[in-house]
Amino acid sequence: MPKRTPLNERLKRHYLQFLKEVKRRDTASIDAAAKAIERYDAFMKYRDFRKFNTDAIIAFKEDLAELRNVRTGELISAATIHSTLAAIKAFFIWLADQPEIKRKITYSLANWFNSTENLSRVATARRFRPGPSLDQIRQVLAAMPTGTIVQRRDRALMAAAIVTGARDMALTTFKLKHVDLDARLIEQDARTVRTKRAKTFTTWFFPVGDDIEAILIEWVKTLRTSGCGPNDPLFPKSKAVMGKDLQIQKIELTKDHWSNANPVRMIFKTAFAAAGLPYFNPHSFRKTLVQYAYDLDLSAEQMKAWSQNLGHDDVMTTFCSYGTLPPARQGQLICGIVRKDRSAP
Repeated sequence: MPKRTPLNERLKRHYLQFLKEVKRRDTASIDAAAKAIERYDAFMKYRDFRKFNTDAIIAFKEDLAELRNVRTGELISAATIHSTLAAIKAFFIWLADQPEIKRKITYSLANWFNSTENLSRVATARRFRPGPSLDQIRQVLAAMPTGTIVQRRDRALMAAAIVTGARDMALTTFKLKHVDLDARLIEQDARTVRTKRAKTFTTWFFPVGDDIEAILIEWVKTLRTSGCGPNDPLFPKSKAVMGKDLQIQKIELTKDHWSNANPVRMIFKTAFAAAGLPYFNPHSFRKTLVQYAYDLDLSAEQMKAWSQNLGHDDVMTTFCSYGTLPPARQGQLICGIVRKDRSAP
């Protein structure tokens, strides 16, 4: 295996620290950047970054276009290629400012990592991805078992996702103290809740139906009457209790939070499959809420409130990120528009 270059390793470590401390990127973004840079460094056989070679960059891009997904065997997506090249380009722009290397690399040289225009268009195109309908969510909730405390937790978790529109990481970190049943709200306090970009905001329960809301309310009351305190998790982690024969005797709840959102996604995947429906991830429920807002024909002021309830400062974020109309609805609306000047050719 080619020997790593100490300068490269030092610069990579410094750059990842720069992303964390200066750019304030989250762990997932830093890991993605590290993976992209490592892919480039490995292709170059860990050659000193100062030996920048444009022919080698072209070869790297060609090799990247031929890479296949290990799991599926398919060529990696345009989005993966685009994001990989963008991450390496950002790294080389940063390198152009570093004393050890800036005489060898300029900002203009970093442009060699640009994607082709066609690939960029494919990678960044907005494609409609639907969320489940409220009827489908009700179908899933109705099919979910409630015989055990863990099953009731899972059902309440799904109800909370549509009632609050919270992201999966927020759901894993909510505490009982964040819920106010009298005011029908949940505080997404970034000091203890893992919200996107550590933003703090209040979410009042979305009016998706008393039946769905009741599932969450009943769960909160169950926790409070069973001795759970304000700092205990709203959706506690579960654990298996082993018997003397080393067989699982029962599954019970702990007073710990999940460490990541994987269990949340697994609960959703299992529940949708049991209801005979295609899988919709927790994040797709936010699309459901925006499509439902269209059905309610909200005023501009109400739509702004709906947007803020999702944690958006700008209502255009709500429209652009979650408000894309289904193609069938787009066609229906266009065909239903009556031309004002019917005499026009």
